[in-house]
Amino acid sequence: MTTQALRLRTFSEEATLGLGRALGAVLVPGVTVLFSGELGTGKTTLVRGIGGALGVTRVRSPSFTLVNEYRAEHFSIIHADLYRLEPGGVDDLGLEEYLEAPCVLLVEWAERWTNPPERDVLKVFIKAAGEKNQSERGFEISSFGGEADLALQNLREAVKNGKTHSGVGLQFALD
Repeated sequence: MTTQALRLRTFSEEATLGLGRALGAVLVPGVTVLFSGELGTGKTTLVRGIGGALGVTRVRSPSFTLVNEYRAEHFSIIHADLYRLEPGGVDDLGLEEYLEAPCVLLVEWAERWTNPPERDVLKVFIKAAGEKNQSERGFEISSFGGEADLALQNLREAVKNGKTHSGVGLQFALD
């Protein structure tokens, strides 16, 4: 299994939402997206964009409920936030059960999951990237096998061809 990676930047919260919409447009059931990065870097913003692309009008941060389930047009979106859990506490959530379901699993604070899946996974690392622009974010998105590799290829093409968003002032930069 080869690993593919895409590095890019956004320069505003709206652009991060646009990146999320572009990512949502290429996701299919069976893909797990693992998000990591410091507090406040835009993990939930990215998830809101993904949900928007899939027809979910209101994505709530699951920090207190831990897991939210949304119904997209043809499949479910499972959104987990592991921030409040110790690494061993993640096992009690039963996230592994979602890996067998026809859904897209989105996991914030994925580094707290001791045994995440290794196939059909997109890992998204987010960091604050701008010293002058507090909204600038750096993204490294890696794929691991099967449908995740295809999703990353499609995302790369969408970003490269400028088909990731509509609107004025949205800007992505490939690293």
